[in-house]
Amino acid sequence: MHGELTGWIQRMGQGDAAALEKVVQLLYDELRGIARQRLRNERSGHTLSATALVNEAYLRLAHHEKLPSESRTQFLAAASNTMRRVLVDYARARLRHKRGGAAEHISLDEAEPFISEAEADEILALEDALERLSRANPRAAEVVQHRFFSGLTVDEIASHLALSSKTVQRDWIAARAWLRKEVIRGLALPE
Repeated sequence: MHGELTGWIQRMGQGDAAALEKVVQLLYDELRGIARQRLRNERSGHTLSATALVNEAYLRLAHHEKLPSESRTQFLAAASNTMRRVLVDYARARLRHKRGGAAEHISLDEAEPFISEAEADEILALEDALERLSRANPRAAEVVQHRFFSGLTVDEIASHLALSSKTVQRDWIAARAWLRKEVIRGLALPE
């Protein structure tokens, strides 16, 4: 499968419209695993399924003209980030409604069952903190995205980023602590 997947990822990078569908098909179990991991951070009883999250991510990826085509790891990271953005968009929609906003990217009836107001605040606080981390320390932010959102191991990240495992581990520990502090501050919680 590895050789076949590599070929399809390369074709996807060359603009082959059918290649994304084939890559998603070959990586479907891994994508569902990433989606399940993302949904574990949501409230219990969440009605958005891993399958629905993968499908939404697929639809969004299909609209990109340039998809990551260097490796399986890079594609999974992009898909994971897309899933994160789906959940962030749901959270923003919920908060817009709460604050009386009239923007209609998705209907409230679709978004409301998925995310509580507290969860929406948490997702947005994390998203804001990740954006600040990306500006302050892009490498650490990339480590977080690969580790937390894609579920890659420290060794896989080190190989992908051409870093030592110790460097990745240090970035991961420092970034987690920084993000925790920033999210708590963003939510105005006592430290």
